[in-house]
Amino acid sequence: MASQASIVWPEHFLPGTTNNFVSNETIALHTSAKQIWNLLSDISKWESYYKNRAQITPPGSGPNLLKGRVFKFSTFGFPPLRCTVEEYVEPEQGSVGRIAWSSKTPEGLEIYHAWVIEDIEKERVRILTQESQIGPIFKKWSVEKPNKILLGHQDWLDGLVNAARGKKIDKTNLESIDFPVRQL
Repeated sequence: MASQASIVWPEHFLPGTTNNFVSNETIALHTSAKQIWNLLSDISKWESYYKNRAQITPPGSGPNLLKGRVFKFSTFGFPPLRCTVEEYVEPEQGSVGRIAWSSKTPEGLEIYHAWVIEDIEKERVRILTQESQIGPIFKKWSVEKPNKILLGHQDWLDGLVNAARGKKIDKTNLESIDFPVRQL
């Protein structure tokens, strides 16, 4: 039986202790961790596969999301969130890729969004994304159906896999519930 990597959580964002937590995962055949990593860690590529984003401001030193770098983007109707990359470990042969960023708004909303990307046996890649959120809007969203964050993050995963395979974005989960995606 194979074991799978998990997210390394800061105590402050430990799932189950925050107002909302979402987890999405996919496993794709004939796709590599390096392909996915190159799309996710370069913020200038997001617009090619993720519709629920706008007003992207890459780090001043370039589009790659290296540890300590700050970037901004708008998603789920929020004004641009100022995000700091907290974790950055490129996937290597036999090791797991990890990237995570945090954001705290002037209104006190807090977010920690983390990813695990790993090659697994039989030419497959596993992509796990989880987000822990603090704040009243996230408490409200945690009980709403359908869960917009869960759907939006699945769109992100689907978009990554499709882009790695050279496919275009089709109709998204958020579009199917008439949630206004943030594509410019």
